[in-house]
Amino acid sequence: MRVLVAGRTGQLAVELLARLPRDGHAVEALEAPALDLTDAASIGRAVAGAFGGAGPEAVINAAAYTAVDRAEGARDLAHAVNATGAGLLAEAAARRGLPVVHVSTDYVFGGDKGSPYVEDDPTSPLGVYGETKLDGERLVAAANPRSAILRTAWVCSPHGGNFVKTMLRLAAEREIVSVVADQHGAPTFGADLADAIARMLPRLAGSPAGDPGDPSSPWGVFHFTGAPHTTWHGFARAIFDGAAARGHRTPDLRAITTADYPTPARRPADGRLDCSKIGRVHGIAAPDWRASLAACLDILIGPPLVTLDTHA
Repeated sequence: MRVLVAGRTGQLAVELLARLPRDGHAVEALEAPALDLTDAASIGRAVAGAFGGAGPEAVINAAAYTAVDRAEGARDLAHAVNATGAGLLAEAAARRGLPVVHVSTDYVFGGDKGSPYVEDDPTSPLGVYGETKLDGERLVAAANPRSAILRTAWVCSPHGGNFVKTMLRLAAEREIVSVVADQHGAPTFGADLADAIARMLPRLAGSPAGDPGDPSSPWGVFHFTGAPHTTWHGFARAIFDGAAARGHRTPDLRAITTADYPTPARRPADGRLDCSKIGRVHGIAAPDWRASLAACLDILIGPPLVTLDTHA
């Protein structure tokens, strides 16, 4: 099918451009100014004019204002992109009867449940980023009855800026690296997220609008992250171990608390997501992020060193 992706250079958009053609889809990825989520007119033009005017058959919103700390001082811009623009894109798709996949975040939760969040748990975002993403979820769902909202977390890939690349940079610069050990969640690699969306698309394209409250409905909110759950410190440990196996120097890794590393925006202390619903409805299991990390490190710094067995 013809798939329009909002966003072109972000981590997920890059992976979608690589993944979707493997299933035979034609993909057009647009970002500002061609598709500017802060400009309603550009959204309409982009959807109508995609694929030489033939238009898309499905829309994926992989664009967002993701600067969590900067969002605290840029509420209007964050809301324009994450909420108003997301809703307008979903509305433009709905006018053509098209399904839309919208990507959201674990930051819609407050992190105080004490166990992994399911899709219908009460939301209570702690900062502007989470608030605007939650508003976006509501606007998307209200605008388009054929919408699937995919909450994810801790997205990383070989592309763009992310935690893996930051840790590798710090490992090369510092003897000691301190990482927060009291925030819980799960890494999600862009390639895995793109694969999940690609696997959802055929059913979404062939399904009419229905009640998203129906437990078997392909529409509504779904959670998708890697597995197993960990902490930022545990994730950093895995990154450094992987780098060491590839011959790179690694620093001394120190565990600190959130209080030791204050940021403008509050983060959920426990943003673990229960991903069983997407397994039941779409047959998609949470992938092992450790295998995905290894693949990412292979791209960024090369494969692990091979030690020859001289006694063979």
